[in-house]
Amino acid sequence: MSQMPKLLITGASGFTGQHACNHFVNAGFDVTAVSRKSFRNGQVQTEFCDLTNKENVGKLIKKVKPDYLLHLAGQNHVGQSWIDPVSSLEVNAMSTLYLIEALRQENPACKMVIVGSALQFDPQNITTLTHPYSLSKTLQVLIAQSWGVLYNMNVVIAKPSNLIGPGISNGVCSIFAKKIVDMEENKAEKVLEVSNMHAKRDFVDVRDAVSAYEILLTQGEFGEIYDIASGNSRSLGDIINQFNSIANIEFKVKINTKITEADEHTEINLSKIKKLGWQSIIPFDTSILDILNFYRKN
Repeated sequence: MSQMPKLLITGASGFTGQHACNHFVNAGFDVTAVSRKSFRNGQVQTEFCDLTNKENVGKLIKKVKPDYLLHLAGQNHVGQSWIDPVSSLEVNAMSTLYLIEALRQENPACKMVIVGSALQFDPQNITTLTHPYSLSKTLQVLIAQSWGVLYNMNVVIAKPSNLIGPGISNGVCSIFAKKIVDMEENKAEKVLEVSNMHAKRDFVDVRDAVSAYEILLTQGEFGEIYDIASGNSRSLGDIINQFNSIANIEFKVKINTKITEADEHTEINLSKIKKLGWQSIIPFDTSILDILNFYRKN
């Protein structure tokens, strides 16, 4: 019988989830990976579960009985949240509630890291609400914190900024990289479209974020929210210049006002996560090169 701590990772087939599975196996955890779709990872046990189905979630928790939960699963596309806001609320908020409630009944001592978003809004100021995705992630975090207070459950909230790095992602850096690789292979016009070269965001490598999640699982304090970010805002123009310096072709940049790319005005406080010994270590230019090489190989 394994003596390794049992960790349940939701959203395991996703961008962050695949990195998390590899990281936590190497860190000595007995990992059970949960996904709605089939995926391959010979190092972990896999379970398939629709987390919006309360009954199925209950069966999952009863079967696995995890010591730790890393909840990554969710709908993370702002545009999709406008198209189907109810689904976004179900996937992000209700699935979190089903997981925490099942753990309360089966293993209330389980320590949980619930991954929120830097795009959460301030519930005390409704004017800060900008899209249904923000609402769904804010409700997710409020539910998790509430169960922590009401039932004395060990819930920690991670609040990452924009995650980048190798792997399939809907993030802007991956979108740019895929388009540039298509250009390199003469599958696309050598033009990169962007609406606002000056829009700024914070980007942190997904591998650094996963290492932060491990620290939060082992050292994070009950009820706390931890920002995870690089602490450096970069414009989309900066990103394009970085890609331009390593691409095998020259491309033009076209301004397209139909694309929505706005500044993300979010306050980031890294003092709490840094007190636990974490800092981002993967340089931005390394992340960009790794993304480009990933798409070149895939």
